Amino acid sequence: MAKLKSDAAAARTAPRRRRRRGAFSPITRRILAINLVALVIVVAGLLYVDTYRGALIDAKITALATQGELIAAALSESVVNGADGVDGMDPAAARQLLARLAAAIETRTRLYDALGTLVADSRNLPGAGIAVQAATLPAPAGPVTEAAEAVYDWVLSLLPARDRLPPYVETTEPHASDYPELRPVFAGGQASALRDGGDMGAILNVAVPVQRFKEVQGALLLTTTIDDIEDSVRQVRYTILKLFGGALAVTVLLSLYLARTIARPLHRLAMAADAVRHGSGHGNQLGSGDQPASVIPDFSDRGDEIGDLSQALGEMTSALDERLLAIERFAADVAHEIKNPLSSLRVAVETASRLDDPARQRELLAVARDDVVRLDRLITDISDASRLDAELARAETGPVDIAALLSTLAAVERSAGAANGPSIVLDIAPAEDGQFVVEGVEDRLAQVFSNIIANAKSFSQPGGVITITARRGRDGIEAVIEDQGPGIPAGKLTAIFERFYTERPAGEKFGTHSGLGLSISRQILETHDGVIFAENRGDDTAHPTGARFVVQLPA
Repeated sequence: MAKLKSDAAAARTAPRRRRRRGAFSPITRRILAINLVALVIVVAGLLYVDTYRGALIDAKITALATQGELIAAALSESVVNGADGVDGMDPAAARQLLARLAAAIETRTRLYDALGTLVADSRNLPGAGIAVQAATLPAPAGPVTEAAEAVYDWVLSLLPARDRLPPYVETTEPHASDYPELRPVFAGGQASALRDGGDMGAILNVAVPVQRFKEVQGALLLTTTIDDIEDSVRQVRYTILKLFGGALAVTVLLSLYLARTIARPLHRLAMAADAVRHGSGHGNQLGSGDQPASVIPDFSDRGDEIGDLSQALGEMTSALDERLLAIERFAADVAHEIKNPLSSLRVAVETASRLDDPARQRELLAVARDDVVRLDRLITDISDASRLDAELARAETGPVDIAALLSTLAAVERSAGAANGPSIVLDIAPAEDGQFVVEGVEDRLAQVFSNIIANAKSFSQPGGVITITARRGRDGIEAVIEDQGPGIPAGKLTAIFERFYTERPAGEKFGTHSGLGLSISRQILETHDGVIFAENRGDDTAHPTGARFVVQLPA
């Protein structure tokens, strides 16, 4: 078990191995991912422009239907039940008229009779579609264009696939039954269909009836590709991709800038904290001009959470530095204070062992016994003082009524006091509820006032008076304890609060006090954001009429 504990302790104190960060820190990668994912989702939604494409197709269907209605109207007036008393559609006249009309709209037009038989196809009619059209061929694609096309095709492959279109077929013996969209036309309606033409792309069929006096005499089928629509959609997508490229560049740069303003300061703070942890000096080092330069970088001028963090780390490091220095001084003081009784004890024991006089030996043994008692008291007080900070850090604070606390202590001192000891006078005016309440640890605050009262009793003459007063001021609560003793020597008003300092009344046995009582009191009050100071009573500084201790606590 001891081996396991030692291994665990060694693991906690071993230097922590830093992970390799790579080109970008984890924070940078997360910021980039968050910003880019949102941008990619928006752009993917914009690229999926089926609504725009559907609107263009609907507009083209409307245009073709209008053209078909015009052609059907012309056919019904000219070749259906027309000249020469022909009953029904005149195929020859229909082919001749359709050739002229189809050439004008540059759309493949097919005419079926009432039985569904193909009467005319503008693609095969003489004179139809013979106009020569000149078109400028696009310039050969360069590497940049080819790369852009490849990226475009890859992006399109990531978009949700459209519903599969029915195939577009042409048979050797064409009939109206080849195209289901022609069925409602023979009932007097209109219909359209989008079909898959393979290498030709999507093909649009629009069918309208040819009728006279509400009687359907045939069906007109207009067929065209939607390449112009696909080109329009493609141009829109190209524009969106160009905007996406610009937005992507701006987003990446801003993300890198944001990550730099976050990750780099945090990295510097982590490195500085590691330097302090591994003992690369105290919390402060000497900078230029022998001024203290904090190991923790100062980002407080940023005005954000990182600035608050750097300030908190700097303050924490300074507090740790002060604590370490205080521990060093405390250790030195303890060693010095323990050395004195140990030296006296050793001398007494060694001398007693060499003497034959029993009376002299008893005197030396009495000195040794007093030194042992003094050592025991020192060790006890030192143990209490060393545990004080940890106990105050763990203790739960609560409301403490200083007036009630002082009243209780005064009552205890009166009941336990000697007959010829000093009397305790409590001078606290009646106050409203909560007027003397502070936030703190009641036991430790009681220890403060007990130490001060005990100190006042030790300096008071028989029959003297110790006065305890309390009042509420604007900044907090002030408690005052006064005695009628000899006062505090000149120049020692601050020194009496130092560790192991003792200034005892004349005639008191040496070594009965450790000199830690007032020091512990000051330490407790500082933890409660309070202060303690001492002063002499009376106008004559050379002959004071007593000592006064003032404790101030925030209300």
